[in-house]
Order: sequence, then structure tokens, then C-alpha cells
Amino acid sequence: MTPPEQDPHHPAGYPDGYEADVVLRDGATAHLRPITPGDADLLVAFYARVSEQSKYYRFFAPYPQLSDRDVARFTQVDYHDRLALIVTVGSEMIGVGRYERTGRRTAEVAFLIEDAHQGRGLGQLFLEHLAQAARENGIHRFVAEVLPDNRKMITVFAEAGYKVAREFEDGVIVVEFDIAPTDTSFGVMQAREQRSEALSIARLLTPNAVAVIGASRREGTIGNALLRNLRDGGFPGRLYAVNTDTKATEIEGVPAYPTIRDVDGTVDLAVVAVRAELVADVVLDCAAKGVRGLVVVSSGFAEIGGEGRKLQRYLVGLARSYGMRVIGPNALGLINTAPGVSLNATLSPLMPSKGRVAFFCQSGALGVPILADMVGRGLGLSSFVSAGNRADVSGNDLMQFWYSDEATEVVLLYLESLGNPRKFSRVARRLARRKPVIALKSGRATQGVPLGQMVRRSQLPAATIESLFRQSGLIGVDTTGELFDVAQLLAHQPLPKGRRVAIVSNSDALTLLALDTMAGCGLDVAGEPRNLSADATAEDFGVALSEVFDDERVDSVVVIYTPPVQSNGAEVAQVLAAAAAGSDKPVVSTFLASRSVPEALRVPDDHGGAARGSIPSFLNPQYAVGALAKATQYGEWRRRSDSRIPDLPDVDTPGAEDFVAEFLQRHPSGADLDDADRQRLLSFYGINVLPAFPVLSADEAVARAEDLGFEVILKATAEQWRMRPDLADIWRHIHDEDDMRAAWAEMTESFGVAADPGRAQFVVQKMAPPGVPVVISALEDVSFGPVVTFGLSGVATDLLGDRSYRMPPLTTRDAAEMVREVRAAPLLYGYRGSDPVDIAAIESLLHRVSRLTLDLEEVVRLDLRSVLAAAEGATVLDTTIRIAPNEKPRQDAPARRLT
Repeated sequence: MTPPEQDPHHPAGYPDGYEADVVLRDGATAHLRPITPGDADLLVAFYARVSEQSKYYRFFAPYPQLSDRDVARFTQVDYHDRLALIVTVGSEMIGVGRYERTGRRTAEVAFLIEDAHQGRGLGQLFLEHLAQAARENGIHRFVAEVLPDNRKMITVFAEAGYKVAREFEDGVIVVEFDIAPTDTSFGVMQAREQRSEALSIARLLTPNAVAVIGASRREGTIGNALLRNLRDGGFPGRLYAVNTDTKATEIEGVPAYPTIRDVDGTVDLAVVAVRAELVADVVLDCAAKGVRGLVVVSSGFAEIGGEGRKLQRYLVGLARSYGMRVIGPNALGLINTAPGVSLNATLSPLMPSKGRVAFFCQSGALGVPILADMVGRGLGLSSFVSAGNRADVSGNDLMQFWYSDEATEVVLLYLESLGNPRKFSRVARRLARRKPVIALKSGRATQGVPLGQMVRRSQLPAATIESLFRQSGLIGVDTTGELFDVAQLLAHQPLPKGRRVAIVSNSDALTLLALDTMAGCGLDVAGEPRNLSADATAEDFGVALSEVFDDERVDSVVVIYTPPVQSNGAEVAQVLAAAAAGSDKPVVSTFLASRSVPEALRVPDDHGGAARGSIPSFLNPQYAVGALAKATQYGEWRRRSDSRIPDLPDVDTPGAEDFVAEFLQRHPSGADLDDADRQRLLSFYGINVLPAFPVLSADEAVARAEDLGFEVILKATAEQWRMRPDLADIWRHIHDEDDMRAAWAEMTESFGVAADPGRAQFVVQKMAPPGVPVVISALEDVSFGPVVTFGLSGVATDLLGDRSYRMPPLTTRDAAEMVREVRAAPLLYGYRGSDPVDIAAIESLLHRVSRLTLDLEEVVRLDLRSVLAAAEGATVLDTTIRIAPNEKPRQDAPARRLT
């Protein structure tokens, strides 16, 4: 089946951006969209299935059927003052929610949900999406009337996270609340999002019955490999083979059927390995069978170009519309080692042992060597997903699942692209507070997007990804080897409590390597290394190890053991294991140059693997210390108290929103703001700019300076002259008329601006207090959304890219780290005897810019190009701002949706 063309006959003003695939409370998916006049028959059929009681709760009177007038009124809306959203599963409507404006800022809201689908969280989803749409249309407050015994609807409002006022009038409860997002409402939505998305992944990872569609007898085929791996991996549930080209009753000892519709019994998961053009028909068959999820191994989708992308979009939309999640297409598959599941639905015959490490990757080609490396290291696995084109299920979904998965203690991510960086950052940060997340991002240097992954291409520098990882508490690594090194440590040892590291070694050469690596990683040596002789005995190691484990100044221990001739190290291993047992100090080793957990250093778990307390070994001390440094940095991040997003009571967001709307009425295509408009917009966020006055002549410059009382500057404004290392674009300390005329003559001669006398290329501005110049910027990126940047001003720092990046909202910790992590930061703290600047004033500006760019999507670029940070305060001298209409809405809007 080929994908049909999308219906172009939407009514005028139809808001495509309000369409969304959503996950319901039970983990199934559905489609939410605005209603259209063409939905009349759908609405009538839906209403016929609704119980009389639900109709009574909605209309407060018996209302057995809808009149033609009712149908027309309910399906014909203007999408602004009157909006209705419906949720569909397959071809049926299962719920409708609407608001109708009753005042300039107020609207009445109501829902009606089919009885069979009540309790699946539809009311909460309607409220979230209606509130978001209402805010965009200038509505600030919802009102609803509810019968007292309609407890379900009362609960929807009460548990939404808004501050709800209730009154009892004429036998009806009147509910009223502001719909501006709050920390509480955000928290409620995110908790619901985590539970529903986690459950949708659990449905994929814990099936009771699996069908391989495209199963084959022929060895070497994908269908044959999938069937064998599922069978040989020990899956205890029901397994079915499906192949339309065979009349066999079994394949590889597995019951076979021509279609999945013919299978006796239910099927939870379908693993699909048929030609791309047949997959859509398979999805429809699976929907009819009640399948809960798909693993699509088939290729021939977005990775082949435009037609494949269209087919891929259709596949995902079709599957979601029938309640199913999709891993793939072009996927390697998934593994779950949990007892009672033992699911290997991949193309890899390797089934790792049960463990505490979970892994998500996007590359099918890399998935096989990754699994081989894990098996070779003896690193046990809890679950594994290789998502291929990642058209639906993504790393965000898996992180939501692993957040509450008790079998997973460490999470590994191999990422080729970030489909929704804002949601990724938010979900990863929440997970990292509970479990370590180790991430390797490929393509950082080129910002390339692999074939098949339909993501928005960011224009931000590679450093943005690194900053995103730091902001989210992720442990970023550069190689797959480092990925597993850090995992090997965190899966077996506790987190370091500090940076002080003791070394016990019987090799001077390897000790020096360890010390060099520690210096480069920012770790501190706890006392002198315990350098033992090359032929040190187990007793010698025991004495040294007892000292370092008992030393309160030691946070972590590195043990290096290179055996003398004819020694297998068994006695040293026993001593090391005994010394480390029960200690809360992590220990890493270079033990016999092993790259795993040696048997002699292993604490066995219930499944024959290595339990916590086992001591990992690395090929050399550099790898061991590198892994320890990453764990130490993560431990420091975890120990930081949760910082907060500061309150900014002087911010006037509604005023700013009105200003932006009015500006876009004047400039429908967008434009740069002039001085007056920039001052006005920034004033809504408490950012004051020192006024600058354009001048066209020396006489004007003198007159303006006299008005200001002199002590002014003359500044060139043309972009091509700014920050030129060979020219001074600012003339400072102008005390009187003679100074100004001298400055004018010198600068006009230097800049050669006399040829354009009608355009002001100079401004006069009052002198600001002396300080360090810094730059604060915000950019609306098509992929990341708003990103705030900080750095010191100057050619050198600009050339070297010495900037820090964060995604709003900024916590107090985020702003503090932004200021301190740039390499030129010492200039702000009294470098070489200079006065320290007011760091709090810089951080306040960062928070205000963060809030502005988060509130106002239309501000696509904002630069505080020249900010002088002084001993007291920070003065904004020069700004640029551009406002433009939203062409593509942000991907992580408050209302829950699958992206």
C-alpha cells in the first residue's frame, strides 16, 4: 500500500499546529486534531455510542441525539474564539473537548468522552491542549460548569496543577482558573508524560506473544535470523511465524500462518521484515489483530530519499492512529533480559547476560559490535533498543521508561541526532538525578544528520551539544571504548565523594601515566602514591590498601598491579577484594591488563554475573583514571542541591506579548527593532539600556554631549567597523566641545563615512562605569528552540569561540555555571589585581534574557552586544533584536505530544 496524499480540503484558518499524536494513560497512542465540518458523520456516530448519563453530565439535561443545527454548531468553529479538538483511534472519534470565548480573556471549557474510553487520561490531554491553544489566542482564564456528582470531571480540573476556584451556584459547581503555566502544572504534566510514555515502552519490552512477519525458512535471510534469535534467546511466551508466501504450518519449529489475522490467540508485539511497500498493509492487519507495538526491521524508508520519507511518515501516523508504537524502521531491534521475558527481537545472535546497564542506540550497523563488546566485557544488560531511523520510539521514550525501571541502574546512549533537544534535555536531566546517563554523540564536528532520521538541522556550533549534556547532568564521552569504561565503573562501584585519589601501584611507569592523566582530568592526588616494588607481595599490597581505605582524605582508589614472572595475582586479588569490601570509596584497577571484571575481583550476583562491589579492571591506568574522572564529575553534579528558576516579579509577560503581536501587525514578515522598540521590549523584562543618540555632524555631536553634561563617548555603529582590531570604534572620555570635535575629526577620517552624510553612523552615549565587556545573546534555533549564550566581548574570545550555552529555563546553577565555565572567566574575578565585577548582575541579565526568549517565540534573535560588568552592576550599552512570525512551532510545548 502506498501512502495516500493528505487531504488538502481543510477549512480556512485550520491550525495544523494543533494536531498531535498523543500517548494515553494506558500507554496506547491516539491522534488529536481540530474538528472540521467534514467530521459531522464522525461526531454523530460518536454521540450515539455515548451513554445517557455522560450526555446528561455534559448538557445538564436529557439530550438523546444531536440535531442538524447542533452538529453544524459543534463542527463549524473559527479556531480562535471557538475551538474544538477531537481524539481519534483508527477511524473512530472517542472524545471531544472545546472552549468558547465568553470575554476578552475568558473562555468556557467542556469535554465529552466515550464511556468505553473514560479513565484513559483523555480529559487531562484535552485540558492541556485547549489551554495551550487558548493562551496563543489571548485567553488567560477557563471557566467550567460541572454537576456535583460528575466526580471524574471535577478530578480532571482539581489535579491539573492550576490554582482552581470553585463555587456552588444553582445546583452546579462553577470551576474557574488561570491557565498560565505554573511550576505545579508543568510538574503534573511531566509526571503524567513520564508514566504514559514509560508504559508505552513497557508494552513493547514485555510481550506475552510475538509474531515475526516475514519469517523464512531460508538461512541467511532477515526473517529467518529474527525467528531463530527469538526462539534461541529463550523467550518463554508464544511465538508465531507469519509468511504470506508459504502454506507451511511451522517454520523453524514455530507455528506458521499466512497472515497475522489468522494467528490463534492474541499477539502483543509484531517484528516486521517485509518489503517497505508492504509494511502499511501489515500495520492494518496488526491493528485488526490488536497488536500493541511494532519492531520494523525493514529498510527502504527515509534513508532512500523523498518517497521513502513519505512512506515512513505514513507508516508512523497509521500505527499511532491505531494505538501502536513503532521501533524503526530500518531497526536492529530490541532485547530484554528480565527473568520471565528473555526477549531477543534483534538481528544479533548475541544475547547478553542479565545486568543493570540499559542501552539505546540509533545505528543498526553499530548495534551488533556494541552487543559484542558488552558480551566481551561481561557487562550485563537490562534492556537494549536499536531504533534505526527513529521515526517513532526515540531515546527520550526509553529514558522515560528507564527512569522507573528497577532493573536498570546505568543508562547508555549512542546518539546520531537529537530529534527534540529541548525534551531530551528535560527528560535526561530528570533521569540523571536518579541514575547515571552516559552519552556518546556522533557527528558533533559536522552537525550532520544521518540518512533516514528526519530531524531539523541545527545551525548552532558543536559546543552547544556539550553544554546541553553538562546542563542535563549527562556524562559525555568521545568513543565507544570510553562509553563502556565509564559504564563498567558505574555499574559496579559507588560514586566518588570528591576529587582526591590515592594510587597503590607496583609499577613506577604506570604510576606516572596515572598521575599525568589525573592532572589532565582535574583529579587531585591524595598524598604520595604508594609505589611498591615490582615484586611486591600480597601482604605489601594489603598494608598499603588498608592505609588508603582508612584515610579520610581519600575519596577514590586506583590500584595498578603488574605481576612478576610466574604469578597470576590470585593472592593480590584476594587482598584487594577484602580491602574494598564494604567500603564506600570507589576503586578501579589495572589488574593484569584485563578489560572487564576479572573473576578474582568479582562479587557474583544471582545470575552468575558481576554484582555491585565487583572491581573493574582497565587495559591501562589512563582508561581507569579517565573513567574515574567522569564518575567524579557526575558525582559532583548529583551532590549539588537542586537549584531553582528564580522569580522575576517585575517581568510583564502579557505586556511583552501584546507588544510582539502589535509589532508583527506592522511588520508581518518580521523585522529588526529600532532603538525605541528595543528599549520598550526589554523594559518589560527589567532590562535597561543606556540611551544612545544618533548624530550626523560634529555640531549635532557637541549639542547632544552638552545635553548629557559631557563625560560621553562617540561610537561608530556600522557593523563592518565593530570590533576591528586595527581601529578603535569608540572614543571615550570626551570632556568638552574641543574633545568632541577632535574625536569627530579623527573617527570620520579613520572610518571614511563622509560619503554617506545622510545616514547616522555614530552615536553619542553617556560614559558607563568602567568594567569588563561581556556579551549575552539568545537565538531561536529551528532544532533546539531558544538558546542563551554568554561570553566576554572581544575579537580574541569571539575567534576562539569562548562561549557558554544553555537552553532556557535557566536555574540559578545554570546561570552561575555559564559565567564561570568560559575560559576568559578569570577576567571577571580580579585577574592581575583588577577589581572583581558584579557577578550577580550578570546572572540577573542571563535570567531575564532566558525568560524573555522562553516567553516570546517570535524573538528569533536577541543580542546584548555590549554589556559593561562593573564592580557594582552591569550596564547594557548596545542591543539588536529581531522579531519574526513562527514558521515552525517549538517541539517541546507544555501540552504533551509525540514528536
